[in-house]
Amino acid sequence: MKKLLFTSAALFFTFVGNISCSNATTSNNEQTNNEVMSDTKDTTKHNYDTAIFAGGCFWGVQYYFEKAKGVINTEVGYIGGHVDNPTYQQVCSHTSGHFEAIRVTYDPKVTTYEAMAKLFFNIHDPSQTDGQGPDIGEQYMSVVFYMNDAQKQTANTLINTLKGKGIKVATTLKPATTFWVAEKYHQHHYDHEGSTPYCHHFQDKFN
Repeated sequence: MKKLLFTSAALFFTFVGNISCSNATTSNNEQTNNEVMSDTKDTTKHNYDTAIFAGGCFWGVQYYFEKAKGVINTEVGYIGGHVDNPTYQQVCSHTSGHFEAIRVTYDPKVTTYEAMAKLFFNIHDPSQTDGQGPDIGEQYMSVVFYMNDAQKQTANTLINTLKGKGIKVATTLKPATTFWVAEKYHQHHYDHEGSTPYCHHFQDKFN
């Protein structure tokens, strides 16, 4: 478990010991910094596409996606719930119905949705039914939030491929709803800490 040390002027946390996404807390200054589904960047102007995935603690998922070829921008946040502008505490207390997720903006001239979805399946365990790694709870479950029928079909094809390899896939497919950008201190967590994910690891499951 991690221990948090606060300073009166700090907007970020100093972490001591092993870090666990499931025990993160927020500062009062950052608790309501969520943004809604509308992109902060004009993706249509550049003909960029968007993909949304939930695969456990969003810190680790972002760590891999922000380094992927063709990715323009990544944001971690909350999706799939029934509360507007949810806080991290609400999500962790299972009172909002949201999943921890990542919104990926990518250039379709450089990469594809299939490549994004394959990366998603390769960096987490899609067979785990109660969360991801040591993070247990509804908000950590594996979900593909598709933006259109083409994305749904691609994700379903990849799931069937994994099942054909003997993997009992627990990942579900859901239509994308409002994406709420998470508090600032959650964004690019491992870049700020200079560390690596504790429960996400790359493993090529398709070759």
